[in-house]
Amino acid sequence: MRGVLVTATDTGVGKTVLGAAICAVLRARGEHVAAYKPVVTGVAEPEPGIPPDHVLLAACTGQRPEEVSPHTFGPAVSPHLAAAGAPLEPARLEAAARAAAPGDGVLVAEGVGGLLVPFDERGYDVRALARALGLPVVIAARPGLGTINHALLTIEAACSAGLDVRGVVLTPWPAVPSAMERSNAVTIASLGDVTVSHLPRAAALTPAALARAGAELPVDRWIGAATAPD
Repeated sequence: MRGVLVTATDTGVGKTVLGAAICAVLRARGEHVAAYKPVVTGVAEPEPGIPPDHVLLAACTGQRPEEVSPHTFGPAVSPHLAAAGAPLEPARLEAAARAAAPGDGVLVAEGVGGLLVPFDERGYDVRALARALGLPVVIAARPGLGTINHALLTIEAACSAGLDVRGVVLTPWPAVPSAMERSNAVTIASLGDVTVSHLPRAAALTPAALARAGAELPVDRWIGAATAPD
């Protein structure tokens, strides 16, 4: 299985836009790509003009939204709370990810919130799913104030579980970044020992616009074959 898992320093950071941009870039150049997001919450509380995560990802891969995410919930809450009446089963989440992976292409998996967001009351979280799948990880982060701490904490949490962090992406990266934003990128790269890339704001949340926005991302460097966890 070739692919990458996109996580983030927090919710609302731009993780889904990054995942969609990766999908759009791959599909635009003729790759067979599929997206997988185990859970989408907040479908009953949409942001104006912004499609639900599984809908946006599906538009960039050609899948149906229900193929991208097997579990959707109305309230914008943590998955473990959203699914409290019918707990999510880790084995099924992992099996669904493997089933979504195209045999001749790339799987772009996306987490929910940050790495330590739980799927169930027993503590099975996004980091555990990433470890089970063995995919390389890319971290979406804000470019502004506070991002150094959040990015380095996420890198540390990922590395402590043996995850292969391939990069951090600051998004949306402004056309004219401030001195602080430029310093943030350099500092995260140095202290986190990681490659930092930038994803500008797409002109629209369409596959074509997202592919253009993501054209400079080092997608090939991120994508790898799944490895068995230690």
